[in-house]
Amino acid sequence: MDEGGSRIRRRVSVRKRNRFSMGSVLAVPTTAELKPGDEEKEEEEMVAGNRRRKTVDVQPVEVQHHHFSNSSELELTTDLLFSFQNIDSEEDMFGDYDSFAENSFLAQVDDLEQKYMQIPEHKHTTDHATEDLCSEKSIKHNILSNSTVGDFTELKRDEHTKNQSRHEDVSIEPEVDLLYDVPSSQILFFESLHNSSDNLGDPSIKKRDWNSSSHKTVNEELLANSIEQPQQIDDSSSQVRTSSDVSRRKSLKDHLKSAMTGNAKAQTPVFSRTKQLKETLLSEEINVAKKTIESSSDDLGPFYSLPSKVRDLYAQFKGIEKLYEWQHTCLTLKSVQERKNLIYSLPTSGGKTLVAEILMLQELLCRRKDALMILPYVAIVQEKLHMIGEGSRGATLEMTLAKILYTSKTTQIIGMSATLNNVEDLQEFLQAEYYSSQFRPVELKEYLKINDTIYEVDSRAENGMTFSRLLDYKYSDTLKKMDPDHLVALVTEVIPNYSCLVFCPTKKNCENVAEMICKILSKEYLKHREKEKHDLIKNLKDISGGSLCPVLKHTIPFGVAYHHSGLTSNERKLLEDAYSTGVLCLFTCTSTLAAGVNLPARRVILRAPYVAKEFLKMSQYKQMIGRAGRAGIDSAGESILILQEKDKQKVLELISKPLENCYSHLVQEFTKGIQTLFLSLIGLKIATTLGDIYHFMNGTFFGVQQKILSKEKSLWEITVESLRYLTEKGLLQKDTILTEKGLLFHITKLGRASFKGTIDLAYCDILYRDLKKGLEGLVLESLLHLIYLTTPYEMASQCDPDWMVYFRQFSQLSPAEQSVATLVGVSENFIGKKASGQAIKKKVDKNIVNRLYLSFVLYTLLKETNIWRVSEKFNMPRGYIQNLLSGAAAFSSCVLHFCEELEEFWVYRALLVELTKKLTYCVKAELIPLMEVTGVLEGRAKQLYNAGYKSLVHLANANPEVLIRTVDHLSRRQAKQIVSSAKVSNQTVI
Repeated sequence: MDEGGSRIRRRVSVRKRNRFSMGSVLAVPTTAELKPGDEEKEEEEMVAGNRRRKTVDVQPVEVQHHHFSNSSELELTTDLLFSFQNIDSEEDMFGDYDSFAENSFLAQVDDLEQKYMQIPEHKHTTDHATEDLCSEKSIKHNILSNSTVGDFTELKRDEHTKNQSRHEDVSIEPEVDLLYDVPSSQILFFESLHNSSDNLGDPSIKKRDWNSSSHKTVNEELLANSIEQPQQIDDSSSQVRTSSDVSRRKSLKDHLKSAMTGNAKAQTPVFSRTKQLKETLLSEEINVAKKTIESSSDDLGPFYSLPSKVRDLYAQFKGIEKLYEWQHTCLTLKSVQERKNLIYSLPTSGGKTLVAEILMLQELLCRRKDALMILPYVAIVQEKLHMIGEGSRGATLEMTLAKILYTSKTTQIIGMSATLNNVEDLQEFLQAEYYSSQFRPVELKEYLKINDTIYEVDSRAENGMTFSRLLDYKYSDTLKKMDPDHLVALVTEVIPNYSCLVFCPTKKNCENVAEMICKILSKEYLKHREKEKHDLIKNLKDISGGSLCPVLKHTIPFGVAYHHSGLTSNERKLLEDAYSTGVLCLFTCTSTLAAGVNLPARRVILRAPYVAKEFLKMSQYKQMIGRAGRAGIDSAGESILILQEKDKQKVLELISKPLENCYSHLVQEFTKGIQTLFLSLIGLKIATTLGDIYHFMNGTFFGVQQKILSKEKSLWEITVESLRYLTEKGLLQKDTILTEKGLLFHITKLGRASFKGTIDLAYCDILYRDLKKGLEGLVLESLLHLIYLTTPYEMASQCDPDWMVYFRQFSQLSPAEQSVATLVGVSENFIGKKASGQAIKKKVDKNIVNRLYLSFVLYTLLKETNIWRVSEKFNMPRGYIQNLLSGAAAFSSCVLHFCEELEEFWVYRALLVELTKKLTYCVKAELIPLMEVTGVLEGRAKQLYNAGYKSLVHLANANPEVLIRTVDHLSRRQAKQIVSSAKVSNQTVI
């Protein structure tokens, strides 16, 4: 069809759309005019009419004045800078504008230009639309209204043309509206442009209140300006306009295309008057709060120097109407208001996290500063400052805090903990004030159980306990053998109406105890929330590809489950949610739940005074019993420690002694502590001389405790020896020139690679040798060799291979894959002898053998992608395999950064990028591109792939409405979010 026909098609498609004009968007009723429910309706209509695009950083940058010879009127030329950033919108960013070739907005412009630019040179009068479109002032208004950014010189006509121009009174046709489909950000720009004109106070520009004129369309406003400021038009101006028609038309369309491309991701703001008023009020409150927090006044404003909106949100989402007295006291401490460092300590469940949240919100909202919450444990609970004394995790926390203290004198550090003893050392280290309270919202009663007798812990009693009661539960002889500790008697006193935790020494014991309890429980327990438990089992099967642990299958109907690291993260999440909502009433768990998950209970039972084979520490005991008592739900909490007569004396000593002291592990964790610290100090240029590094060490927690922890060597000697060790390993290099502060150190290429890759320094030289050796015969016929190189070293030391499985898996390898084993130093003969139990004469590195075994697990997992099947094949807990997978993905990324710093390993880079993706997603290769879209996990990726969406391009061009119909359980909001995210990801790839 000819071009005219094409334009007709486009025009018809435009008229079919029932969109708001810009005037209707801006015509917002006042608060008084809004009827109940109108606000929500109004917002929905705005969303439907404007494609809901996001607008980011629209800001006028420069306004210049120009004088023209024909008038004293000031013409405003505004250069604008629009800063757009990629945002994953929840909506379809492009809507009906997927193709610019058939874009209705451009079609309108095209039609108008074609219609009104074909004017005979002798004609002196012009149609009003031509006047509005082609006169310099109208063009400027229209183009600026559509965010055309760039050099406007070609739109500035020769000055003599303007001097000779003339005008005619014109009327505007209702159907012609160039801003009919204007992008949303241009609405904001038009307001910004108008406001800038008003602010300049130009007498030639009539000041107008946009709210008062909100019932006029934008073109009516432009027309009013045109009538108020007439211009002369003559033949010469028509000739000039005709000669530049082509360039102007091209320029206009290019500008519009550029503008729409930039605005495709912009969400249309919903001009709700009520919402604007609320936002204005909140902004005013934040300004007041900012002034309040900076003043020395005792008046803390609506909510501890925060806007009342924060208080309302806490009441709405957390049910917190009023703070505890200690929380109020802590937040109003002079040291807190003066932003001094603070340590505060309270029993578990005392409400410490809320204080930290309020202090962070003060920084974010009022002081406009950043806030960082450090979680030493992989947990969803508060920071535990006492964990600064626990192994490599504690060393890492100490290093982080020491760097902050050394490099910034304005950063405020807030430390909180439930268990602290030698707090003076921590105070000195953190240069902090200290606040402590024994407040607990729910009373905790501690009991000990010996045989059939229960004693209450009483510090006033001579031996630390007093008689409480005898257990009254009828056991048959058979049941006594099954449950010698009377666990069923103890748990049935609280479940199913209340929750209960049973802490067990080992993971296997957790599962056995859960099964044993369910064998004895009455069938009546099956009826409690039966449907919800059935749904939980179904959900567990869905996330595991149809698999379900036989123990959980048996125990969940009774409201019982086990909880330990052998579960996958998805399983743990489902079980924790079910426990929190009361669907499950009993968890048998390991001690890690006490430190890592916030799951309170009415009663906590300690199956034995042991964690694995180690006797309980006071801090561990306090953490576990601290789970008892649920604030706002339970009126009391109980803990019962089951013990045998042989452990009675040790337990009495345990409950009566003070908490253990907290000590630095910076030097004990040699490669993950002091060596890593020194390498990062020099790599980041925080401290590069011997004197500066020694000065830094004096400010660490170890520096405070040095006389206690290292009586044989001084801090100076420890510093010198550690630097010498790093130099000998080739990670650091000494400068030949001495400075005033002693030797100057530089980080080497190997040191920088280890530092940037965050490689444990115990393994950096081993990794270097492995990569070097791999270059000699890298096997690329499969991923096995590369997987071996990215299998975490530390996990190999914890591995205990099943030799029969090892031999079976080795036998199934191809010749090329078996050559990988030979290359790293593990032969089939060695594995065969180990599987048959024969003696091994030749020495083989155990770590290499174990690491190859783990690489077999990962290799199988990448091929099958089902953790359950791999778990059965290798006889390993599925949780352990998932941890291995996530550890390998992280280590693969570390090795990639390591190789990027060393030119000799360039061949690995592209391979490691792909392997890291595979390990991260652990799905079939064809699903990986889909999983790069925000919100698309494995299950959704499979659905999309099976529905025919097999690439980013497919998703980027998808219609959300079609997605909803073809993919099960996909909401409209999710569909639009997926399409929008795919468009952004696809553009990034291109």
